[in-house]
Amino acid sequence: MTVANPYLEGNYGPVSVEETLVDLDVTGTLPPGLCGRYLRNGPNPLLPPDPLTYHWFTGDGMVHGIRLDGGRARWYRNRWVRSAAVAASLGESPHTGPVVEGMDFAPNTNVIVHAGRTYAIVEAGARPYELTDELDTVGPSDFGGTLPGGYTAHPKRDPQTGELHAISYYWAWGDRVQYSVVGVDGRVRRTVDVPVGGAVSIHDMSLTASHAVIYDLPVVFNLEAAAQGSTFPYRWSDDYPSRVGLLPLEGEAGDVVWSEVEPCYVFHPMNAHDEEGTVVVDVVRHPKMFDTHLTGPDEGAPVLERWRIDPAAGKVATELLDDRPQEFPRVDERVVGRPNRYGYSATLDDGRAGGPGFTMGGALLKHDLVAGTREVRTLGAGAGEAVFVPEAPTSAEDDGYVLSLVFDPERGASDLVVVHAQDFTGDPVAVVHLPVRVPYGFHGNWVPDA
Repeated sequence: MTVANPYLEGNYGPVSVEETLVDLDVTGTLPPGLCGRYLRNGPNPLLPPDPLTYHWFTGDGMVHGIRLDGGRARWYRNRWVRSAAVAASLGESPHTGPVVEGMDFAPNTNVIVHAGRTYAIVEAGARPYELTDELDTVGPSDFGGTLPGGYTAHPKRDPQTGELHAISYYWAWGDRVQYSVVGVDGRVRRTVDVPVGGAVSIHDMSLTASHAVIYDLPVVFNLEAAAQGSTFPYRWSDDYPSRVGLLPLEGEAGDVVWSEVEPCYVFHPMNAHDEEGTVVVDVVRHPKMFDTHLTGPDEGAPVLERWRIDPAAGKVATELLDDRPQEFPRVDERVVGRPNRYGYSATLDDGRAGGPGFTMGGALLKHDLVAGTREVRTLGAGAGEAVFVPEAPTSAEDDGYVLSLVFDPERGASDLVVVHAQDFTGDPVAVVHLPVRVPYGFHGNWVPDA
């Protein structure tokens, strides 16, 4: 009997072939200033997993890339990240390197470039894997011997210093997580071990000009689930206190100020900034996570909220900004940690019949957080994370392009849609037509040419 798992079906299902395709078809006109690589990572199990136990977060990482240059879409490539197991399954020699405590995993969550090197990254104890510019695997990386353990899927780059700030977790660390700062030379210059309430799962963090924001929320390592063979043994706990912490950027663990918040889970904050003795964070808030649905994030509609953290009072005031189900919030990377006016997110068709609650919707959202308005860019199919690219380094905050991978069910293939942020609901500037399908995945970035 076939057991259905929605994260193995439709456009969640893996692709089985690595492609190298050149001179892609384009509708419209690609801006000549878009010279670089659009990169995206996501789970793509190489061997057929057991549908009963497969969790969307555990598929082998596959990185997809589209090279734009001179108004042309030069190439598309997709490559599995060659962990030792993936390399062996492909009949290849392993890419040896500094894995930690046997946590050799093909990172499947994000792909970044730092200090001139491309990294596929993931959370929960595994180290990054370095890739070439063409997405071939170099091997696991400990940032030149300076990363003491695993890393995160969501570092935040300070636009003023160029440094990467991260909160990393690993179940074997018990009741601590690690804050780290990677310098512009690609080496870790600072780590702080921060006590938390238990072996918590912290997917993302926030950054302001003065603080790292730590989300200590009630999804924790579950020993019983691990003993039963769960591939992702983190579960909701009604007994785990919910709180957020503010760590001064040059402070130590004892300097963290904690504030209580109503029980919830946050995968992704949109942005954060300091404001008159408080810290303001805009987050996508899930009411629960991994309580009854254990193969993916399906525990009720996630909404966009503003949290105002008052460290003096130890309290968090919340405000609903948008009740439409949404995820993958992003901002112009030049305003990370500073006040921003605009943010972008992807809609979810929460609770759609026949699909998981995390079914990607057919639209992108542009939030004007000053005017309190929202624009909806309908795309007609499953639209992924929106990545903002400024027109020029000194352009206004929304003077640039929003890029998103969109699945076209009629073609059974995907498009890279390019929309001008200041004409968000108008016709796309350009659409790059891929002759293949890019499964729904997680995160990526635009990497401009040097």
